[in-house]
Amino acid sequence: MKLKTLYVDMDNVLVDFQSGIARLSDATRREYNDHLDGVPGIFANMIPVEGAIESFTELSTLFDTYILSTAPWRNPSAWSDKVIWVQKYLGDAAHKRLILTHHKHLNRGDFLIDDRLKHGVDRFRGQHIHFRSENFPNWSVVMSYLRSQA
Repeated sequence: MKLKTLYVDMDNVLVDFQSGIARLSDATRREYNDHLDGVPGIFANMIPVEGAIESFTELSTLFDTYILSTAPWRNPSAWSDKVIWVQKYLGDAAHKRLILTHHKHLNRGDFLIDDRLKHGVDRFRGQHIHFRSENFPNWSVVMSYLRSQA
C-alpha cells in the first residue's frame, strides 16, 4: 500500500521562531530590526513547538513525510542551521527528508501543514492544513485529523 505524501513546514509549525528571537541581545535586535531571520545562527537556537517532535515522529510512520521549509535567501547560515536543527530534534525520523525551497507549490503531495500562505502554499495542489488557524489551532487537533486520513 502506497503511503500518502505529507509535507510539514518548519518555522512556527515545528520550530518556535520566537524562541530564537528571545535569545538575541538587544544590540542584535536593533541591528537586524525588521529582518531578524537574517541574524546568522538564529535558526540553530530555536526550540520545538509544543507537541511538534512527537507529532512528526508519529506522522513519519503514517505518511511519506517530508519537511518543506523556506530559508532566508540573504542568510546562508539559515540553510545549514535548519539541517542542524532537524538532525538534533528529529534525527532518523527526518533523515534526508528536508526540502528547502521558495516554491512549495512545485512539490506534489496530499497534505501540507503550514502556518502561512506564502512561498506557493496558496497554490499547493494537495490539502493545506493551516496550522494555528481556527480549524487547526495546535498539534493535537492536526494529529486527530491526520490519523483519520492515513
